[in-house]
Order: sequence, then C-alpha cells, then structure tokens
Amino acid sequence: QVQLVESGGGLVQAGGSLRLSCAASGRTFSSCAMGWFRQAPGKEREFVAAISWSGDSTDYADSVKGRFTISRDNAKKTVYLQMNSLKPDDTAVYYCAADPMTGGSFEYWGQGTQVTVSS
Repeated sequence: QVQLVESGGGLVQAGGSLRLSCAASGRTFSSCAMGWFRQAPGKEREFVAAISWSGDSTDYADSVKGRFTISRDNAKKTVYLQMNSLKPDDTAVYYCAADPMTGGSFEYWGQGTQVTVSS
C-alpha cells in the first residue's frame, strides 16, 4: 500500500513557476514508478510526466516537454514536479500516482492539488 499527498498548488501568473510535491507513505515507495497526471474542468484526466523507481528514466507529455521536470527523492519518499513557463492551459487539478510495478499500472492516487494559471 502507498498513500500519497500532494501539495504546492496555487494561483500563478502565466510565465511563472510552481513546484508540486507528493509525499508518500508505505514501504514500497522506492520500488514504485511515479507519475503526475492532471484533469482540467470538462476534460479527461491526462498524463503529464513519469519517473522510474530509480529516477534514471523519465517521460513527459509533449505539451509539457522542456517546461516541466519530474524528480524524486527516495530517502524522503517524495516526488516533485517543477513547472516553469506556465500557461493558462496548464490550469488543472494535478494528481500524483504510484505504479507498484506488479503488472498493473498506476494503482495508487493522491487527492490532487489545484493549479491555476492566470493570463
């Protein structure tokens, strides 16, 4: 079991930056791949970024490549999403998720944190 709690969301002007954090509890965090997803009003949830259990491999949605950076600190059981050059289209609830690599996918989800980018 992995419990996830996101923080760091808020209101920012276009062009600004935010760093989201996702604190995990549970013994299996370091063996989980971690991901960030987002859901804007009236839209389906979409993939943003993912990182392997070791941190050696990352993946990004085309819409955020070059602007967002995912990282993790296994000692702190925390995954981060550094978001730069934010755009109004980045406005959404951002969710952290954990994939325990047991043959399924992202099985554990946080409650989400709101990011609002004003123009």
